[in-house]
Amino acid sequence: MSLVSRRRFLAAATGACGLAALGGLGWYASARTGRSLVGVPVGNSAEGLRLVRQTGCALGAAVTITALHRHEAVGRKAVAAAFAELDLVERVMSLYRPDSELCRLNRAGSLDHPHPYLVDVLQQARTIAEQSGGAFDVTVQPLWDVYAAARRDSRMPSEAEVAAACRKVDWRRVQVSADAIRLSGEGTAVTLNGIAQGFAADRVMARLRECGIEHALVNTGEVGSLGHKVTGEPWCAGIQHPRQADAYAGLVRLDGRFLSTSGDYATTFSDDFTRHHIFEPATGRSPQALASVTVVAPTGMLADALSTAVFVLGVEKGMDLVRETPGADALLVLKEDTRIATDNFPAVS
Repeated sequence: MSLVSRRRFLAAATGACGLAALGGLGWYASARTGRSLVGVPVGNSAEGLRLVRQTGCALGAAVTITALHRHEAVGRKAVAAAFAELDLVERVMSLYRPDSELCRLNRAGSLDHPHPYLVDVLQQARTIAEQSGGAFDVTVQPLWDVYAAARRDSRMPSEAEVAAACRKVDWRRVQVSADAIRLSGEGTAVTLNGIAQGFAADRVMARLRECGIEHALVNTGEVGSLGHKVTGEPWCAGIQHPRQADAYAGLVRLDGRFLSTSGDYATTFSDDFTRHHIFEPATGRSPQALASVTVVAPTGMLADALSTAVFVLGVEKGMDLVRETPGADALLVLKEDTRIATDNFPAVS
């Protein structure tokens, strides 16, 4: 069972589409030991761009930030500011840091004077929950706890254990205001694993822009792009094939939107991919129709949440939700490897 992240990306940072790929788990082993930073001249750019790339870890996932600028010092300063922003996001909403605001909320059931970032994310989560009829639900943490505990004992949770956890799941139990956050009901706990990485991508991109960066590729577990590669071509990303670790399910031309993939392979509780980290809130079971869902949307937070909601909703209702969401497109990979995409999904032909 992978505990690194919910999903994996192969994101092409330089060169032609599909080349110079950075595979999520492929470079995590080195990234977790500390951050590495490189600044090098790249290609034959008429703009004289230099590449600065830094890898690290945030929100339980490997992170890579790539920035292009004529002046390496500007690129380094911008990337450093972006990682400082990631540190702030972690301090607010990481489940891996016991002192984070999210962990404090789950322990106490309430949090006064929450950081605006946490308020923003939980309000967006509520909106997606309403729009998806509860398919997206940040209170599924009790289900994760039950499955993870059973896995440690080399078994699957019982029907009674799953049912008991389901009774603790309901997005309407989270009351949010600028002054306080309250969790109602016994055992309610929040996970932001289906939205925080997208929010982190948004914040990183905002910091890069503020620092004068016009060309960048961000991978926080969700992928965002700005401008173009050193060659002047669009940034591209390869979507992890859900059944072949070294293959793409498709190539995507990044068009300024953010890209997120939810897959049944990222964290599994059974070898046949029928039990995994994505739960139907009402039943506590994993949805069975889809192997992966990739969404592109105007913000990373929206792409992240939608990819989970669509996975739970299934093909028909999921695609309806995507089509109803301005600026969103999706590629669905079914269990039998059938592909379904919206008309404007930016696939590389």
